[in-house]
Amino acid sequence: MPTNYSRQLEIVSVISGALPIAAAVLNFRNLNVLLKIIAALFLFSFIVDAGLWMALLDGLKNDMYVIHVYIVVSLIFYTIIYHKLFEKKLLKNITIIFSCVAAIIMLIYNHNLNEYPSVSNTALGVFLITLSLCYFYQLLNPQEFVHIEKQGPFWINAGILFYSAVNIFLFMLLNQIPQNDRAGFYMIHSISNIIANILYSIGLLCKPQKTS
Repeated sequence: MPTNYSRQLEIVSVISGALPIAAAVLNFRNLNVLLKIIAALFLFSFIVDAGLWMALLDGLKNDMYVIHVYIVVSLIFYTIIYHKLFEKKLLKNITIIFSCVAAIIMLIYNHNLNEYPSVSNTALGVFLITLSLCYFYQLLNPQEFVHIEKQGPFWINAGILFYSAVNIFLFMLLNQIPQNDRAGFYMIHSISNIIANILYSIGLLCKPQKTS
């Protein structure tokens, strides 16, 4: 029964990836360059998730090389996104440095493309948790007054932090969890992904706000 629930949640999780895309399409004229880049990342993520799910249904036994590629491309996207989000040069430089460190870790520890990239995903998770917390600090210390809850990046950053923080230990330990015991952990991942996609959608539906 838990396995059935896990499979059903995985389907809902994959489908939920279409929500940010729909939000971006509906609000496209109000999206700035940064939000369009973010929307492109979510489109890429949805294509990968849907593709992996269909490949699983078709009986593909090993799709780990796709996950390796996905993590590398995601790192590039997120580096660009946070570099643009940060206002201070110091935080921009930290973004570049942390990105390089994460990339080096990925190159050193993940040579087998047929194995789950636990170290790479963990490195990406730590990278995102760190930068999302730094961005919240920036939002809470603005140079001029803004309603942060009306800012699209606020909701998107919240989704990134939530998803990364919930799943960091799963990414870290997945290779050590017996196959038969993974269903419950996959359910946690699916639920967090659904919630994150809802937060991303809220962010992409936000209208531009004037500062004062």
